[in-house]
Amino acid sequence: MNLEGVGNILLSSTNELFAGKQEMNTKKLQKTYKAPAKINLCLHVLGRLESGYHELAMAMQRVDLCDDISIEIGGPVGIRVSCAGLDLPAGEDNIASRAARLLLDKVGLDVGVDIEITKHIPIAAGLGGGSSDAATVLFGLSKLLEVELDFDQLIEIGSKLGADVPFFIFQRPAWATGIGIKLEPLSVLPQVAYLLVNPGIAVSTAEVYQSLQLTKGGELANLPRFSVVTGEDLCAALHNDLETVTLPRFPIIAAIKQRLLDSGALGALMSGSGATVFGVYPDFTAASKAAEILTVDSDWLVCPVRPI
Repeated sequence: MNLEGVGNILLSSTNELFAGKQEMNTKKLQKTYKAPAKINLCLHVLGRLESGYHELAMAMQRVDLCDDISIEIGGPVGIRVSCAGLDLPAGEDNIASRAARLLLDKVGLDVGVDIEITKHIPIAAGLGGGSSDAATVLFGLSKLLEVELDFDQLIEIGSKLGADVPFFIFQRPAWATGIGIKLEPLSVLPQVAYLLVNPGIAVSTAEVYQSLQLTKGGELANLPRFSVVTGEDLCAALHNDLETVTLPRFPIIAAIKQRLLDSGALGALMSGSGATVFGVYPDFTAASKAAEILTVDSDWLVCPVRPI
């Protein structure tokens, strides 16, 4: 083949590649995904690391209170995030936008991405809503772009966004250690239901950890693994070191725990750094009846949920 023939082949290939990119920029695709909340069934703070992070050991469970994440590709190049009722920060301060940017950079694409978040998970509530939104953007955007990223690649991206993001990528109950990104599946948990109660108080996770008084370094090897069979076992294992900071600052959280127990909960615990508290009930019917009781004389967010 002569040089002219080779040149024609190269030109044809380049035109096809350019046409493919143009099609991705002009053909709009949209889908809506669910981003579930999480609760911490136990949260042990073992010590402070030189990096400034804390070493943790946690049992984490997703529940079916979900944000809705609508992702559309094919508009003008750039990443745009909106959420009705919220003035979202732009660029690097927006975790959903950061998730989209990291994924696009990973796969070497620059396309138009529009993300619309419909919030149902309270903000700054210990339920991981922002982290779940970010993990869902990673999953959803990779599906719409039809790019193949394996689990380890998604975990690597997620760990750059926040300690809880890898857990939501993991998509199962997990025992999380280190700064929260070393994940092992938990054995099958008992079939219980939960009642989430949030008093409408925003709690800063960073401030809670900064105020935590660590009397001595813990040892993961000496910490009993989270292994439960019955609802009673689960409630016996409930534990959250961060309650030592948040409860004195917000006495309403302790009052909610007591209200849950009075309404028939087998156990109650603050999730994460608060202010959401959850009660454990034998089934969804019992959790729903307790919700009716707690909503009579309060304006709290009260939501019965099932584990995922």
